[in-house]
Amino acid sequence: MDFNTSLATQSYAQARAAVPPEAGGSGPGSLFEQAASSFVDAVKAGEDTAKAAMAGQADPHALVQALAQTELAIETAVTVRNKVVEAYQEILRMPV
Repeated sequence: MDFNTSLATQSYAQARAAVPPEAGGSGPGSLFEQAASSFVDAVKAGEDTAKAAMAGQADPHALVQALAQTELAIETAVTVRNKVVEAYQEILRMPV
């Protein structure tokens, strides 16, 4: 191991956090995780209601309501995706 590698290793060891980050933190990652989980739950509930309606176990009103909630969840996810893409493209256009 050469001298520069040793210095880099020591600098990294001193710079990293003394305590590892918590698994259920309150950062942007956890917000994304909650949003994704909510989206999956909404789509899954819509699918379950649609299956029940096809089997004759759910009334049409519940099916329409579940489909509307699923549509809203998908539209929200697409809007968020579009905003992220717009922000990324704006960053790419910034002069360096």
